[in-house]
Amino acid sequence: MDLDINQYLDIFVEESKEHLESMNDILLELEKDTDNKDLLNELFRISHTLKGMAGTMGFTNMANLTHDMEDVLQAIRSDEIKINTDIVDILFECLDSLEFSTNYVSENRKEDGNDHLELIGKLKDLLNGDKEQSNEKNEFKGTEKYDEYVINAAKQAKEKGLDSYKIYIRLSEDCMLKSARAFIIFNTIESFSEIIYSYPSVEDIEDEKFDLEFSLVIVTDHKKEEIKEEIEKISEIDEVNIGPVEMDLTKKQVNKKEKSKKSIDKNNVNRKSTSNNMAKTNRVGKTVRVDIDRLDTLMNLVSELIIIKTRMEDMSGTTSKEDMNEAIEYLERITTNLHDAVMKVRMVPIERVFNRFPRMVRDLSKELDKEINLEMSGEETEVDRTVIDEIGDPLIHLIRNSIDHGIEHPDERIKLGKDKEGTVKLKAYPDGNNVVIEVEDDGAGIDHEKVKKKAIEKEIITEQDAEILTKEESVELLFKAGFSTSDIVSDVSGRGVGLDVVKSKIESINGSIEVETFQGKGTRFIIRIPLTLAIIQGLLVKLGEEIYAIPLSSISEITILESEKIRKVQGQEIILYRDKTLPIVRLNSLVGIEDKNMDELTVVIVRKGDKQAGLIVDDLIGQQEIVIKPLGKFLSNIKYLAGATILGNGKISLILDVNSLF
Repeated sequence: MDLDINQYLDIFVEESKEHLESMNDILLELEKDTDNKDLLNELFRISHTLKGMAGTMGFTNMANLTHDMEDVLQAIRSDEIKINTDIVDILFECLDSLEFSTNYVSENRKEDGNDHLELIGKLKDLLNGDKEQSNEKNEFKGTEKYDEYVINAAKQAKEKGLDSYKIYIRLSEDCMLKSARAFIIFNTIESFSEIIYSYPSVEDIEDEKFDLEFSLVIVTDHKKEEIKEEIEKISEIDEVNIGPVEMDLTKKQVNKKEKSKKSIDKNNVNRKSTSNNMAKTNRVGKTVRVDIDRLDTLMNLVSELIIIKTRMEDMSGTTSKEDMNEAIEYLERITTNLHDAVMKVRMVPIERVFNRFPRMVRDLSKELDKEINLEMSGEETEVDRTVIDEIGDPLIHLIRNSIDHGIEHPDERIKLGKDKEGTVKLKAYPDGNNVVIEVEDDGAGIDHEKVKKKAIEKEIITEQDAEILTKEESVELLFKAGFSTSDIVSDVSGRGVGLDVVKSKIESINGSIEVETFQGKGTRFIIRIPLTLAIIQGLLVKLGEEIYAIPLSSISEITILESEKIRKVQGQEIILYRDKTLPIVRLNSLVGIEDKNMDELTVVIVRKGDKQAGLIVDDLIGQQEIVIKPLGKFLSNIKYLAGATILGNGKISLILDVNSLF
């Protein structure tokens, strides 16, 4: 029966992306700390897992690349190759290739045609080059560097009158299942002794990551001859050598960094299950990892919902109004808690987006020959996963912008008396019903005059307009479509595609973006996005006989104004309110409902960033929790509307898109 791999494709893609994210993080760490054996072991395990997954799915190109990555990593682990920046760069290239292949599988349901031969060639060169240069002793034949655990175990054994032996075993060339054969050997030896050391490590032997030979150190009360006889009873073994252990038992500790890495106890024989403990929350696609406690809360609330449903069913016609009100209040409390619980289930840490940036900053700083330090904070801040999907691209644009335009070249920074290493700070924190994300750099800041000059060149504004623009207004020009201050078109910037895309993307999720800049000191972009796009607090208002909803997060205040105080300036109605000019929007006119001429107007003052506008409504109904329903693709391009909601009486209320009114 043929295996239908299509049903496993989504799982393969999700798990591969998760492993590749972990690989990316580890490579970044490894570049800073090349001697860290834990990171190397983790990297090796991820490569091995990916090889197995790709092989199972029949994706031979991916399997071949990860197989050669494994070989190089194994050579580094066994100190045959010394890791350096060039090797890390090649491993990053492999990672990018694997990411591309995984995305191709996701979109096309099959493997791409890239055989990765160029990369495989680079990996083989690393291995072959090393073999030519390597003059080190083979670890099987030479003297091993035993760690503290092994030395102490041998020492204690000697005190108890036990012997320590080193056993060298070579399996037959025609041995079919090497790891299974090794397992039998381990079991046989452990029946009369204790294994305190293995080379290669147990994980490698389990994963068949060895040729045909391995060596062990054991502690036993049996004689050499007896042990050899027992092992030789096992089939498919070519050679067994047993000799004394060459180690200095007077030393207290050796090679602390590798402490207990190659040692074995009864509990660590099956450690493969922990192969990806570094990737805790990086699920991608349409799934979300949920804390079991959150699901328990959800379950309890649903149980209470069933109880109140039964209670309300039991209420007969004789039930007093007081009892009914009490039941409704109880129901309201449960539904509010249920909403909060469901929200928490949908929430994921923004770390999911932030994780991709250290690698991007590393590559960009190399490309632009700048020294950049990325500081991230608030990665644990949680947002709705629908927001997570939308916020990644805008942040990429902003960080690239900060590094390319903001931060100066190291030589220039030194002349200016700055540290030659530029800093980009990425910070997230909750603020009421919003999450705020800040991208800040300590670069040159924005040159207002240069921005104006470029805007005039590109005919975005006239020279007359430029003269009356404030600093804040000239910075806003950066968000105009097609605007770029870069004189040279490169892979990084200068194509006029950037901040306008950022602005429209953020506004499409009801967010806003502001800029603070200080010339010579740096720039800060401040993004505010709603916690969730699914359920919001809204103010219901009446326009004629129709009911509309305005998101509460956009409302500053509600006031009554006299209609005679409204003035017209250049075709726009404004009113002087709290010593500021407030633009007035007649919602009735926008949605095609007849205006009511009243002396006193009810005005809902809304904001977008630091701008405000007054929306004239006929009447206020009140605040309500509303579930946003999309309008569907046929109505998706209707201006001024963000969606719809169904009211308690079954009628539909349209939700106004406040951002589009400015």
